[in-house]
Amino acid sequence: MRTPGRNFLMTACLGWLALATPTLAQEDPSKYPSRAIHIIVGFAAGGGNDIIARVFGQKLSESLGQPVIVENKPGGGAIVATEYVAKSQPDGYTLLMSASGISINPAVYAKLPYDAIDDFVAVSELASFPLIMIVNAASPIKSAAELVTYAKANPDKTDYASSSASFQLVTELFKQKTGAPMQVIPYKSANESVLAVVAGQVTTTIADAGPVLPQVKSGTVRALAVAAPKRMEELPDVPTFQEAGADVDAVLWSGIFAAKGTPPAIARKLESEFMRIAALPDVKARLKPLGIDTVGNSSEAFAKILSDDIARWGGVARAANIRIEQ
Repeated sequence: MRTPGRNFLMTACLGWLALATPTLAQEDPSKYPSRAIHIIVGFAAGGGNDIIARVFGQKLSESLGQPVIVENKPGGGAIVATEYVAKSQPDGYTLLMSASGISINPAVYAKLPYDAIDDFVAVSELASFPLIMIVNAASPIKSAAELVTYAKANPDKTDYASSSASFQLVTELFKQKTGAPMQVIPYKSANESVLAVVAGQVTTTIADAGPVLPQVKSGTVRALAVAAPKRMEELPDVPTFQEAGADVDAVLWSGIFAAKGTPPAIARKLESEFMRIAALPDVKARLKPLGIDTVGNSSEAFAKILSDDIARWGGVARAANIRIEQ
């Protein structure tokens, strides 16, 4: 049986620990980092976001003198990884490498276990990558305009492959701007979507350059247009959607986020480092062949892009009547 004195002492100790633990957990920002930094990627190893995270992570480790560990937590359209970082200790040691999906998921999912704006600090946009619309090389469709004409004449025969909400909403934006009727056929990855076009299983797909460029160069698919403000150096003869007569400018991006509450001095240090790394010639040269352009903008600029994209894609999803109930 416990005595009142012992109960009081235990209560007092527990109360002291409850007050002291947050204080002890706080690190002097000037000494950051003092241990390994983890970058969480919401997709499997080997994809575009994973490659970007590892290229930037290596440079960050070299400059800060601490290991930078890339962890892949795929699942649920990157929702698993995003929630993990949102609920992590806001100390700058657990970062999220996120694609545009963080701004697109709020548009298509009825409920998410995090808030894309309120639960994160947008540190810096690291890279952007244009999307490419393709058809099978044997297809009679030679341009985006011809695809629209074909789809309107054959609404029951025209479909598109999509492996993520990001690619689907960009294609839906194309449909809304041109009036082309097309049905979505879901696939598990961008590579599978591209291979579906190669095999003639679908009419078209929009995907990033990684899986598309090798197929274009091998002659198995035909590139119709690029969703970007300017033509790609790798595809100088392929027009942008604007040039092709469709008002579609939908460059996707990848960037670094930290949990809300991260000390401002640490967030600023990370922002400065990532901006510096994005400007390194060897980093640009490593990513350029993959159709990836480095960016490295400020936290304020990146936060505005995030906010604008959430509003933009929300409108596209509502117009397309896309909503996923969980």
